[in-house]
Amino acid sequence: MSKSTAEIRQAFLDFFNSKGHKVVTSSSLVPNNDPTLLFTNAGMNQFKDVFLGQEKRDYSRATTSQRCVRAGGKHNDLENVGYTARHHTFFEMLGNFSFGDYFKKEAIAFAWELLTSEQWFKLPKERLWVTVYETDDEAYDIWAKDIGIPHERIIRIGDNKGSAYASDNFWQMGDTGPCGPCSEIFYDHGDHIWGGPPGSPEEDGDRYIEIWNIVFMQFNRQADGTMLPLPKPSVDTGMGLERISAVLQHVNSNYEIDLFQKLIQAVAKVTGATDLNNKSLRVIADHIRSCAFLIADGVVPSNENRGYVLRRIIRRAIRHGNMLGAKDAFFYKLVAPLIEVMGAAGEELARQQVQVENILKSEEEQFAKTLERGLALLDEELTKLQGDTLDGETVFRLYDTFGFPADLTADVCRERDLKIDEAGFEKAMEQQRQRAREASGFGADYSNVIRIDAASSFKGYDQLDLNATVKALYVAGEAVDEISADQDAVVVLDVTPFYGESGGQVGDTGLLKGKNAEFNVQDTQKYGQAIGHIGKLTTGQIRIGDRLEAEVDAARRERIRLNHSATHLMHEALRQVLGEHVAQKGSLVNDKYLRFDFSHFEAMKPEEIRRVENIVNAQIRRNWPVETEVMDLDVAKSRGARALFGEKYDQRVRVLTMGDFSVELCGGTHAARTGDIGLFRILAESGTAAGVRRIEAITGEAALAQVNAQSSQLLDLAQLVKANSSNLNDKVRGLVDHVRALEKELQQLRDQQAAQESASLSSNARDVKGAKLLISEMSNIEPKMLRTMVDDLKNQLGSAVIVLATVAEGKVSLIAGVTKDLTDRVKAGELIAELAQQVGGKGGGRPDMAQAGGTDAGALKSALAGVEAWVSSRL
Repeated sequence: MSKSTAEIRQAFLDFFNSKGHKVVTSSSLVPNNDPTLLFTNAGMNQFKDVFLGQEKRDYSRATTSQRCVRAGGKHNDLENVGYTARHHTFFEMLGNFSFGDYFKKEAIAFAWELLTSEQWFKLPKERLWVTVYETDDEAYDIWAKDIGIPHERIIRIGDNKGSAYASDNFWQMGDTGPCGPCSEIFYDHGDHIWGGPPGSPEEDGDRYIEIWNIVFMQFNRQADGTMLPLPKPSVDTGMGLERISAVLQHVNSNYEIDLFQKLIQAVAKVTGATDLNNKSLRVIADHIRSCAFLIADGVVPSNENRGYVLRRIIRRAIRHGNMLGAKDAFFYKLVAPLIEVMGAAGEELARQQVQVENILKSEEEQFAKTLERGLALLDEELTKLQGDTLDGETVFRLYDTFGFPADLTADVCRERDLKIDEAGFEKAMEQQRQRAREASGFGADYSNVIRIDAASSFKGYDQLDLNATVKALYVAGEAVDEISADQDAVVVLDVTPFYGESGGQVGDTGLLKGKNAEFNVQDTQKYGQAIGHIGKLTTGQIRIGDRLEAEVDAARRERIRLNHSATHLMHEALRQVLGEHVAQKGSLVNDKYLRFDFSHFEAMKPEEIRRVENIVNAQIRRNWPVETEVMDLDVAKSRGARALFGEKYDQRVRVLTMGDFSVELCGGTHAARTGDIGLFRILAESGTAAGVRRIEAITGEAALAQVNAQSSQLLDLAQLVKANSSNLNDKVRGLVDHVRALEKELQQLRDQQAAQESASLSSNARDVKGAKLLISEMSNIEPKMLRTMVDDLKNQLGSAVIVLATVAEGKVSLIAGVTKDLTDRVKAGELIAELAQQVGGKGGGRPDMAQAGGTDAGALKSALAGVEAWVSSRL
């Protein structure tokens, strides 16, 4: 009996664990501190800084099953998903990594043992083919001599992509950075399937399938193309879990493995589909994986960057559900079956199930309304269409503004024997892609990152000033030996009390002082293992090796500490008030206020905000000691310590405890006791994206100042309305009621005026071909009264076309009304569009009522003068 996908994942990790590899948890789909990537798209992403030498871990061998998404940027498989055997937006990448430990010989031997040995995957050796980079004789000889693969099954692949090192068998992190030759392992499904071995004209067939890529990281590619040897050659491998599962479960398509078969059945159940071979089932089964895990990792649907890609995938899935016949929201119902099939890899998703379901359901309901609006706009465009082809710009506008898929526009047009301008649509799409590429922040040159070999020791938990030695100096990103007065620079010390920005807490400010030098620290940042003091040298000179006194701005740090400790208390209070689904989605802690983003599907009620505030202040009054302890990550999690979103944790972690109330992993600086916070006040609660709320709050003296300011404001208000603190509410309520009564009375007077104006206007109507035509420019009439007047005039005139206009503050307001019996010949929307164009504006509406605005008041008279001829030509 073949292994399940979950068993194959576990067997891979167990194998490499038995070979001395540390099993490392999958990192978030949102790359940590990496501006070069839209999503995590390979197993090595979380180890990038280790490969670059900017970070050191307490292990030199690692193995992972990494969640990956390829649905945006360079790595975009979206359009192929569901229609090919092996394309996915979401997949798991099995990998083993060596950081300067073993190299080619061991990496190849490990792969061969796992794939072929009786104890592990037991694949027939004669079905495995390998490729090596054309000039990599070392790898070739290992496969041929050590492993014993016949020469005819080892294929050399050169630069087959048009330039030096552009090859299927030469891997690069990006245009710059770590790179090197690779060796790929292929599985031969047998001659009953069409296709040829890699490098042959038939290589695109499905007979020979790549299952594993072993990258030998040997070089660091510079921006000018120079290849510098890496000081410690490393290994990075990747094997798609879905691909190897298909091989081990004896099926040809990834969608036939047990995991996808269960998901496809779940999709069929919620959509009512009966044909299990329908490609739309595959699309939805794939898309629920990427959407659910992206949301669990903190991405929310939006109109930019990661959120835009997520929204596009969700809408594509919903569209395929509609094609299958789904009538109601269905996509969110697939989260539970997904958690079930993912097994151990779905534990984080299970913790956030309610939140993920709520966001998906909300997005689906919103898209249903979008489709409705888009269909109405499309209907209007098609009624105006000249010819049989809808232009590409309109198709693009429907897509870009309303998220209305081009294929849906094409479907609607087809029903009316119309076509869409596909070439025009593609041109508009390409222009948008170009704009997106230009605006995107995703792209960086690894060579320009400040690389600091020195390590700094942070002593700022219990010291705010100390003496330290200068280890490195940087000006404009370049290492220098000394800096002079008025130079901006980065100073690296061996030890420092300055906190480098991380975990949402901003970097410290302060002074570095030498014998005759003073450096003003304006920010502190982390550079790998080093802490960089960023600022300006105001006097003197500083050289490498100098001794400096490092002094943190103590008052500013104190305010930051209070805000940071309050953040932890508030996090727990939010969970108690709103539910266990609350999880941090980002934070900012500075000396002025704290900002906290968290998962929740609706705006907080005023009473919920007050309860959170009360709980935090109660914990402040309990004056808990704030205690820290360093322990293994696994031990910390077993004690219930919460890890925070977007943070990268080492094996040894710092656990922060506040009495019996809060336990979290945190490397930041904190108050000594909760009582030091003094007072906690929430300033605002708002939404930042679907399913994510934001709280801004203050503590200590800032909170007290806000209470005093509100008290002063209340006194001012009381004096304004001639009240005191005891009767202020009643007084204000009475004033509001009085204003409402006056507004109601004023509206009644306006309605009477409109009725009188309408009665006097009706006598001015002229007969045009058996229908009444009334055209009038009004003065001293509010634009919003025009609609009421048109309705009155329709009732009075019976069969009529009415055009009214008024000018207020230089702006033209126009309205056209047509009684129902005439709308087959005269359409108010067309008439108003004609008029609006002449007065420098635009407008639209229904065939019986349409409105417009314009900016050219001087052209109004001539525009109205042409109405009679326009109407007459249609009657």
